[in-house]
Amino acid sequence: MYDSIIFDLDGTLWDSTNEVAIAFNKVLEEKYPEVTDEVTGDILKGLFGRPLDEIAIKLYRSVSEEHAIKVMEDCCVYECKYLAEHGANLYAGVENILKELHKSYKLFIVSNCQEGYIQCFFQAHPQLEKYFIDYEYPGRTGKSKAENIRRVIERNQLKAPIYVGDTQGDANAAKEAGIPFIYARYGFGKVEEYLRYVDSFSELPDIIK
Repeated sequence: MYDSIIFDLDGTLWDSTNEVAIAFNKVLEEKYPEVTDEVTGDILKGLFGRPLDEIAIKLYRSVSEEHAIKVMEDCCVYECKYLAEHGANLYAGVENILKELHKSYKLFIVSNCQEGYIQCFFQAHPQLEKYFIDYEYPGRTGKSKAENIRRVIERNQLKAPIYVGDTQGDANAAKEAGIPFIYARYGFGKVEEYLRYVDSFSELPDIIK
């Protein structure tokens, strides 16, 4: 019996890729005309879930790695402002299912994101914040996803947590942290090893039981 659920964010609770692409392109247009790489929601879906520096290097190939990372920093600052104002696409059933799960499990978020990103998720969708006890991310700790999962487990004294995510990186982090992994197959990635999978968020309560 699980006592808690730790969620990934992108590709699991919401899909912000189109909105992020809009934000990134605005920054590139206004500040970085030397960056000529295409940025679309579909391209971002293939990159989300990785560490931000890695996303920057793979996304902005027209400039040096060092410059790509600097560009990404500026893009992420504006991204949070944009998402806080405009929100993004919550997956179907997220609000109702979180409300249901909250009755039986402690809920958390661990995401590979920058400072302010989880906060802007809650700003855009404030009705969801009350369901989550805690969250962690490398923008605050400088640590890997596996280490951040462990921090949430230790900080909240969780006995039997499970992680829900959509990428192989999520699966690897859950395995490294020593907890079971449920694959959100509706998300962005392809995962080879998992305990169970769901094809929609609404399937979670039955799968976890």
